[in-house]
Amino acid sequence: MQSCSIELKNKTGLHARPAAVFVNKAQTYESEIEIEKDNRSVNAKSIMGLMSLGAAFGDTIILKADGNDEEKAVEELTILVNDFE
Repeated sequence: MQSCSIELKNKTGLHARPAAVFVNKAQTYESEIEIEKDNRSVNAKSIMGLMSLGAAFGDTIILKADGNDEEKAVEELTILVNDFE
């Protein structure tokens, strides 16, 4: 299992458009991928799950991946989140 802590730096956090982009990218990996915030974990391949976290600007999330491509998934999804404006 790979994991990474990420502080959300974009003004909208993981809401609406950024969440949709993230979920679409997460669905391209074989690994099981989760996002954790405030000790609550959701499937990162589910738009409803991701939106339910209410991850906003300044929040810290933990990205976790478990599977064949876990390292690649965590690396690329971390870059994606950090690139959101």
